[in-house]
Parts: sequence; C-alpha cells; structure tokens
Amino acid sequence: MTAMPSRGGRGEKGGRDGKPARKKFFVRRRKVCKFCAEKLEYVDWKDIKLLQSFIPERGKILPRRISGACALHQRKLQTAIKRARSVALLPYATD
Repeated sequence: MTAMPSRGGRGEKGGRDGKPARKKFFVRRRKVCKFCAEKLEYVDWKDIKLLQSFIPERGKILPRRISGACALHQRKLQTAIKRARSVALLPYATD
C-alpha cells in the first residue's frame, strides 16, 4: 500500500486532528440610524455639515445600506439634500 500524495496547503480540508475544518464567517453589526440615536425628528436642509456626510465626492446620495439611516430618516434626508441642491448649497455633481 502506498501513501496518497498531499494536495498542498490550499485544497486540503480538515483540521489538525483530522476533523473537518469549520468555516469562519463574519458577523456584520447592524448600523444604527444617526438621526434616531440623536433623537432628531427634523432633517434641516440648511445644515450643510450634516448633509455632506451622506454625500460622497461625486455628489450622489448614499443608499440606506451604506449610510445606516432608517427608512423614515432616509426619505427625509433625501428631500433635504434635494432642497439644498436647488438652493445651490450642495452640488448636483462634480466635474
């Protein structure tokens, strides 16, 4: 009887003791809405510092899954950003 050759480091399955290796998975923490945490009910369109944190350099509005805002505040944030854009406080897009 001959021993089977090893497959190398990548393809082998199993731990040191011959037990099957467990897959490691990443548990993503749920993002908390910034407005709910600070108990802000009104998203002011004149507050440029706050609104700029939800807009990257390109000028697009960040989606909920990235910004962490709840559905209610994301809608309020969206209208506030659009109002600030129409008054030229925020850019529509960058060159």
